Amino acid sequence: MATQAPAAGWRRGSDAVIRGIGWISTVCGWVAASMILASVLITCQMIFVRFVLRQSTIWQTETVIYLMVAATMLGLPYVQKLRGHVNVDLVPMALRGTPRKVLAVLVLLSGIGVLGLIGWYGYENWQVAFDRGWRSSSVWGPPLWIPYAALPVGFGLMILQLFADLLALLTGRDTAFGLEDD
Repeated sequence: MATQAPAAGWRRGSDAVIRGIGWISTVCGWVAASMILASVLITCQMIFVRFVLRQSTIWQTETVIYLMVAATMLGLPYVQKLRGHVNVDLVPMALRGTPRKVLAVLVLLSGIGVLGLIGWYGYENWQVAFDRGWRSSSVWGPPLWIPYAALPVGFGLMILQLFADLLALLTGRDTAFGLEDD
């Protein structure tokens, strides 16, 4: 009877975590794309109402702004999953093996730390807006906690994707910076 190494079960479990987080990131990408499409359609409706029907618009501009900010925040983990963020890989390309992997771990941990800090302050801002019942000063006046929620949620999901990337790197499921050693 074949026995498995003790690490094999942990690696299988980490695969499920990585796949689950990847699925969440993909859903976020679809939601973000839907928000961008909704923004385009609302902008078209606003143009029609203002310039064809010669009526004023109340909610459209603010809604488009909120949707675009939310799409940007919710799109972060999907773009990270696809490695679509802008990067300069001169140093990683110059390194090989262990130094490249150590640099990748440091970059991922630094990213988690910085985004955690930004996410925390975003959460505090959301909490204050929620507790105090802040509303937009426009005629429409939506509650501001709704658009403010995009910051902690988006950064939290980005941290989750960075954690999955770190886990994939540490378990050998991915290479440092997506580069193969020569």
